[in-house]
Amino acid sequence: MKICRKKKFGPVTAYQLGYSPIGPPLMSVHMYVLDTVVIDTAQRHMRAEVIGMLKDHAIERILLTHYHEDHSGNAAEIHRLFSAEVLGHSLTAEKMNGGLNILPYQHLVWGKAGQVKVTPLPDCIDTGCYRFIPVHTPGHSKDHTVYLETRNGWLFSGDLYLGDRIKYFRSDEKFSDQIDSLKTVLTLDFNALFCGHHPIPKGGKARLAAKLAFLEDFYGRVTDLSRKGLNESEIIAGLDLKQDRLVKWVTLGNACFANMVRSALTS
Repeated sequence: MKICRKKKFGPVTAYQLGYSPIGPPLMSVHMYVLDTVVIDTAQRHMRAEVIGMLKDHAIERILLTHYHEDHSGNAAEIHRLFSAEVLGHSLTAEKMNGGLNILPYQHLVWGKAGQVKVTPLPDCIDTGCYRFIPVHTPGHSKDHTVYLETRNGWLFSGDLYLGDRIKYFRSDEKFSDQIDSLKTVLTLDFNALFCGHHPIPKGGKARLAAKLAFLEDFYGRVTDLSRKGLNESEIIAGLDLKQDRLVKWVTLGNACFANMVRSALTS
């Protein structure tokens, strides 16, 4: 089953794309187009749809928020067809230049992104109409970067937000880095939050603040239980609301609630 939807937020066009080999997609992703710029490129399994959506746009640059395959999946194809420059953090460049190794569930749900040369980001990307400032925001991944459009107060946030309250971490996510990145971004001037999965055209800063409050509260609860002498397994059992079972099963534990607790304990 596939999802293909076009949304308009003023001059920002968002393309929502979802794919599942069986039944409805577990999660859809958003590819944003603004002027001559594409921000993230959706999953490889939706390549034909992505190219069809972009055919009427004059694409010159691709900005990647991070290397994960649901965001970088079609960068190589867009680069090839449009001669568009691909830009990202230097760590994104290392990943994409060398090709990605992904797990079986990632092949099934997203597809593997093609190898492509990524140019490390300058301090500012100016299209003439719009001005993007990259801000490094590690935590979800080491290379994670958001893009602040300064003239309109728009934040293209990749996977920094996802939701006010999250239920699981990937195995490589860093709790303390996410908190620090959220604090950094909340000092910026923006209102619209163009999340990679849930766009919020108004009041986006308040939603990021809500996520920060949730993570800080979660960290406090984990720390308090640890100080009381509970071990990792006991803390996981005590806090787990058993809401991530399908995701945990599909990802074979690569994304699960237990990873949130482990990351908090090692922060």
